[in-house]
Amino acid sequence: MTRPGFLEGALVALAASLAAGALFAGLSLALPRVPALRWVVALIAFGYLIYLLGRSGAKVGRVSTLLAWTLVSGLALALHLPLPVFVLLQAGMAWLVRSLYFHAGLVAALADLGLTLLGLAAGVWALSQSGSLFLAVWSLTLVQALFGLIPADLGRGPAAAQDPDDAFERAHRGAEAALRRLHSA
Repeated sequence: MTRPGFLEGALVALAASLAAGALFAGLSLALPRVPALRWVVALIAFGYLIYLLGRSGAKVGRVSTLLAWTLVSGLALALHLPLPVFVLLQAGMAWLVRSLYFHAGLVAALADLGLTLLGLAAGVWALSQSGSLFLAVWSLTLVQALFGLIPADLGRGPAAAQDPDDAFERAHRGAEAALRRLHSA
């Protein structure tokens, strides 16, 4: 698993902000304002999901995650959820994916949840102060860029990660020794 750094996250935030502005400009020509914003949120969130899955390096669960995200987002769009609820749903799904693919413990996942809520607050504040979709998305996603700085095993402590009596660790050492013997034979 390769955890993204803040600079990479800031570049993703810039790309998301520019894409949101362009998408809204295009979609608002064909749709009323709120449905256009819902689609912008859904498309930006989907792009972020693709980015997260690509950066996670995980091989298992990617298709299921994509299908679940698509199903939930499609249902939310079909039900015409209020825009704030829709944004919360998308942010919650992004948090869930980051928690599952990038964090090894509950404390790290909860720290990421706090970061998600802080990002939402920053986005709402930027929108209320400026009225700019670009600044709202920029503020939200820039705060989200900090998730890569949360240690994956936050709260577990070094003893849990390196317990020599752990059954998995013993099995892992045994498998490595067997591979070394096969390689040298």
